[in-house]
Amino acid sequence: MPHVLILGGTTEARRLAEALYPHVRVTSSLAGRVAAPRLPAGEVRIGGFGGAEGMAEWIREQARHDTVAVIDATHPFAETISFNAARAAATAHVPLLALRRPGWVPGAGDDWREVGSLAEAAEAVRGAGRVFLTTGRMGLAAFAHVDDAHFLVRSVDAPEPPFPPRMEVLLDRGPFTLDGERAVLADHAIDVLVTKDSGGAATSPKLVAAREAGVPVVVVRRPPVPTGVPVATTVEEAARWLNATRT
Repeated sequence: MPHVLILGGTTEARRLAEALYPHVRVTSSLAGRVAAPRLPAGEVRIGGFGGAEGMAEWIREQARHDTVAVIDATHPFAETISFNAARAAATAHVPLLALRRPGWVPGAGDDWREVGSLAEAAEAVRGAGRVFLTTGRMGLAAFAHVDDAHFLVRSVDAPEPPFPPRMEVLLDRGPFTLDGERAVLADHAIDVLVTKDSGGAATSPKLVAAREAGVPVVVVRRPPVPTGVPVATTVEEAARWLNATRT
């Protein structure tokens, strides 16, 4: 039976596992950063591989029994695991695909400022008043020195320091509704929204709510996919690619 290693706990990763299983042996690898992740169909492993070499060794072990392919369906900003996957697949001589949802595109009425990193985003919101920070708890250290703004931080799990000195935490998990995002911006008197360009529909209502409210948005550009790795933008494209690798 063909065996596919799906990297990532994204919506697309879960949908892909559901589409392939049980016709393909699926192993989904989750980083383990969320306390209670939504588990996909098929086999699940939680935790790192020990870098690119550890992942390559795991792939080689599986390849003794099955034909293995790797699909990197991690979050668009999971840069380290994506580059580890590229090195591991090349070392183990197995095919690799990156599954990436399309990024967001500003529309009429949007007030966006694009930046290249969380550090740049932190500088962009100095003295900005009340900031709705939706970049995840893992990147809060970049904002820890910003003491002249108040942050509303939305996260699935409670963040750990370092984090901004003036901070309120909103524990929640998407998908989010437009009415809900309107309420967050209004109830917390938000002056600026900060987000990563993660793409997808699950968290995009905040952008519509910001446009309606005239709230400017600082958007962190996503890092590039490793050179030479083919990219699919939908689960259907990824499934077709996997089928093509078996013929």
